Amino acid sequence: MASAVSVAGHYGPAHTGLIAEPVIAIGLVIAARRLGISWRELGLSRSTWARGAIYALVAIAVVAIIYLAAATIPITRDAFMDTRYRLPAGRALLTALVIIPLGTILFEEVMFRGVLPAIVRKSKGVIAAVSVSSVLFGLWHVLPSLAMGANMLVVRMVGEGMFATCIMVTAVVAFTGAAGWLLCEIRHRSGSIIATAGLHWATNGLGVLLSSAIWSIRVAT
Repeated sequence: MASAVSVAGHYGPAHTGLIAEPVIAIGLVIAARRLGISWRELGLSRSTWARGAIYALVAIAVVAIIYLAAATIPITRDAFMDTRYRLPAGRALLTALVIIPLGTILFEEVMFRGVLPAIVRKSKGVIAAVSVSSVLFGLWHVLPSLAMGANMLVVRMVGEGMFATCIMVTAVVAFTGAAGWLLCEIRHRSGSIIATAGLHWATNGLGVLLSSAIWSIRVAT
């Protein structure tokens, strides 16, 4: 089912994921609850909301500082020169504040930091839960990685062609797998997927907004 969602989101009608992923995320939560998994095990317990929100705000602030610093350095500024996000301000805001949260983050956090690790943990333990979740999160990014050729820094580093694509996909899967481990650790420490959703949004959403701003400045100058 998850694979079908990924394929539909990338190759189906525009913004298919914006509708399908929230619906499936809700379905996953309902299924998990019927299996006897608690709200706390899912990272959705009301008692963890405040702590999760604090973690999320700190994560957003840290990522914002890192991104702004990177944008001032010519060699790393190209990381934000991504033609996918050469958007006017209005579309960039819509993408960052609506499409990414509903069409990407909601499903991924519920799936990879909520339902999946909770199910694996019950039978295999914490280490297996984190490992399975992180590996599958990395593999989940195979299709998105194919679009990285739109990023100027990536093209400069690995070039173009089939071999470059293989390197790019491998690097993205490895990086997102490691990121999945980090997100699982934050989920464990905060007790809430609100925390991981905040960090996840910061890396994606702030990237879109900053890319849009840099493209606008470049065009204006």
